Amino acid sequence: MTDRHQFHSSILREYDIRGIVGETLHPADARAIGRAFGHIVRQQPAQPGTGGRRPAVALGYDGRLSSPELAGALAEGLADSGVDIRRIGRGPTPMLYYAVHECGVAGGIQVTGSHNPPDHNGFKMMLGRSSFFGERIRALGEIAARGDWDEALAGDARGEAEDLEIFESYVARLLEGYRADRPLTVAWDAGNGAAGEAMARVAAALPGRHVTLNAEIDGTFPNHHPDPTVPENLAQLQAAVAEHRCDLGIAFDGDGDRIGVVDDQGRILWGDQLMALLARDVLARHPGATIIADVKASQVLFDEITRLGGKPLMWKTGHSLVKSKMVETNAPLAGEMSGHIFYKDGYYGFDDALYVAIRLLDVLARGKEKLSVLRDGLPQRVNTPEIRFPCDEGRKFEIVADVARRLAAEGAVVNDIDGVRVTTEDGWWLLRASNTQAVLVARCEAADEAGLVRLKTQLGARLAESGLLPPDF
Repeated sequence: MTDRHQFHSSILREYDIRGIVGETLHPADARAIGRAFGHIVRQQPAQPGTGGRRPAVALGYDGRLSSPELAGALAEGLADSGVDIRRIGRGPTPMLYYAVHECGVAGGIQVTGSHNPPDHNGFKMMLGRSSFFGERIRALGEIAARGDWDEALAGDARGEAEDLEIFESYVARLLEGYRADRPLTVAWDAGNGAAGEAMARVAAALPGRHVTLNAEIDGTFPNHHPDPTVPENLAQLQAAVAEHRCDLGIAFDGDGDRIGVVDDQGRILWGDQLMALLARDVLARHPGATIIADVKASQVLFDEITRLGGKPLMWKTGHSLVKSKMVETNAPLAGEMSGHIFYKDGYYGFDDALYVAIRLLDVLARGKEKLSVLRDGLPQRVNTPEIRFPCDEGRKFEIVADVARRLAAEGAVVNDIDGVRVTTEDGWWLLRASNTQAVLVARCEAADEAGLVRLKTQLGARLAESGLLPPDF
């Protein structure tokens, strides 16, 4: 079979494949993805110990209404290409990653729309134990467009599917991260996302008192949207923390790879604040280790890593990029402002919000201080949230490059690893182009409000020089 398949121009993203079901993403796309990905898998060297057996790909899906159909079409495409399918069923994306690490497969695909609206869906992939992103996704699209995948296979050569029961072992592996015995009172909110069932099982197995919210997986997300980086999505969790006098509250995004946390006073801890607290525990076991954070993270985090004797590494935003950098540097911990946090210390190095939650509870239960006290013990800064504002897809990188050239000509102090992060006497400001949307991303941080105003003014002036109206800070 040599038919060609053209994907909608918007769905092949930098880190995954995503689209609107019935508009830009269809079951035919899923089948084509399976065939092209299977073709790529078959080009890889045979794994040791496989005895020449046909390669297999783990396949999971989240709780969205469209996910079972897309997963079925994906499995058909994988079988067409001559690879076997190991179906792990419905669950969080990290459970798929776990299957790839533990079950001897050649790769994995999770059907998931992550934190996007209910009518969106997509695919996150691994080739071997590595993230499948960037050039690899573009190559997959080219294979489909050319139709140069292996011809459809019949009979014994066609891939076969079988179920792989890993839910129980995945939950057991998560719980290995908890070593304390002091009971805590915790509120948990899955947002009706794919982490719900695993979250409920984990909470039931831990000591203490646990209040679980929205654990039923429901792809319509009837209670609130499953994106813990948006404050209004944490309102229900904050109310539960207050009502039940909890030590903290923990929330998850739609596919369970990003975490949100509120302290015992109901205040949100952002990803960089959480990383600063987790780094203390990790660096106590790995003195001098490298800890990675993305360019959006507070300077407080990088300074805290240095204070603790670690080596802070500022890196590009993007979960696949961070995971790759962790492998390169052998970092035991990494994280992003968005709530993707990656543990190599005691785990596999992928972003698993349930595991991060367990490690956070372990840190708190082995200590004596409340989370609010630990939070307040960090140096205090004033900052903007991550500000995303529309910018034409064809101009966003060009604008950042223009700003970078002007800054270089002026001798400004700039980190250009991902956009421009400019350091001044007041603090820093950031401008970068999103890799996944037609937007620019900005953030500012200063020691006080007056300094923050000056930073926002400087950033706004740079945008105006490029003909853009500054965002509403």
